[in-house]
Amino acid sequence: MSWKTVNRNEPAINPDAPPILSEALGNKIRSLFPRYDTKRAVLLPALHIVQDGLGHISWQAMKEIADILEIHPSDVIDTISFYTHFWTHPKGQKVITACRSVSCETMGGADVLEELKKQLGIGEHETTPDGRFSLVTEECLAGCDHAPCLLINEKMHKCVKVEDVGRILADDNNDKIDHKRSDLFDAPATDAGAKDVPGLESTSDVAEMKASD
Repeated sequence: MSWKTVNRNEPAINPDAPPILSEALGNKIRSLFPRYDTKRAVLLPALHIVQDGLGHISWQAMKEIADILEIHPSDVIDTISFYTHFWTHPKGQKVITACRSVSCETMGGADVLEELKKQLGIGEHETTPDGRFSLVTEECLAGCDHAPCLLINEKMHKCVKVEDVGRILADDNNDKIDHKRSDLFDAPATDAGAKDVPGLESTSDVAEMKASD
């Protein structure tokens, strides 16, 4: 086995590169500040916003997020490396997450995973050549009563059988959820900032929640 040599003397990002986060994305992150006691507490939703907007979170994006939140870039990197949800490199348009919990394994989840690999022509943590699908696994998707299950982006597919895999992959709507998400992430990112995010002005902040206790 060979290891890739990394030159730690070379910067991870080009200091002269233009900003990768648009003003709209930056304002969307800042619009969340009133919800939290500190800017640091906005880190997780900020990561979701950036990944939803750019598809992945590059090294440069991490640095810019850190600047907005006034924290060290290492804090951003530590958080991203802890959660498997975040990608530091481009992923497919649709991410298929297969569950490998005991419940899913017992009900045939391993066979479903192998069929996914076969039909997609890729292994775990790989992306199809056309960029349509990436395949990953997780320890549990919290759908044990519907095992074996898998996610395509945010849509849960329940009680999946090997013979269902081809049909699911061919469905153009296999990642479309049938309920509205929170405005926290779905609200449009505008250059005007928080006042243009629907529903944000009516959301209770930390002080209001504490006062109501």
